[in-house]
Amino acid sequence: MRVVALISGGKDSCYSMQLCKQHGHDVVALANLLPEESAPDELDSFCFQTVGHQLVGAYSACMGLPLFRKRISGTSAVQDLGYTPTDGDEVEDLYQLLAYVKESVPGVQAVASGAIASDYQRLRVENVCSRLNLVSLAYLWHQPQRLLMRGMVESGMEAILVKVACLGLSPRKHLGRTIAALEPHLLALADAYGCNVCGEGGEYETLTLDCAVFGRGRIVLDEFE
Repeated sequence: MRVVALISGGKDSCYSMQLCKQHGHDVVALANLLPEESAPDELDSFCFQTVGHQLVGAYSACMGLPLFRKRISGTSAVQDLGYTPTDGDEVEDLYQLLAYVKESVPGVQAVASGAIASDYQRLRVENVCSRLNLVSLAYLWHQPQRLLMRGMVESGMEAILVKVACLGLSPRKHLGRTIAALEPHLLALADAYGCNVCGEGGEYETLTLDCAVFGRGRIVLDEFE
């Protein structure tokens, strides 16, 4: 199928694209939601990662694919697990973005996302897909997080931590380090405290600098704070 990939800049959405290709699908476009210009870099969103959104534009060049972006004007208005279309909810921003992609890219049939464990997120993506007559592809869904992490590292993915928010992860010590370097530490935290190895509980956020689907270049950070 011809697929538009939802990307946040994090490791999960990039690994989702890799698995799409392994399953014979053709990723033909990228889609991303980002904050309003006047909003903080990290929104209080129940559904979307916005940390590191400044570099997502480079993914288009790294993959040679069109990138469609929309600013998030809504909020997490509907906080129940189930979702029905609601004006002012951020999910409607996703609907409008994907509707535009479907109009602009001939033959798009499916949407790929990096959802792993959040029913809240998965159900909202599926709601939007059903309204647009698109198939939702979630190859990471409910896969063991240790195996997912191992697969990402073994594939050569270079993803760095850009946010930490749990016991055992320190901004001074761990921000900017790769998941490959931190894999043993993340596994140890999971064993000691029950943390999610892939950060599904908000323990950390990542930014992907290189991965198997970046066929035309990689991102190099000269410096960061």
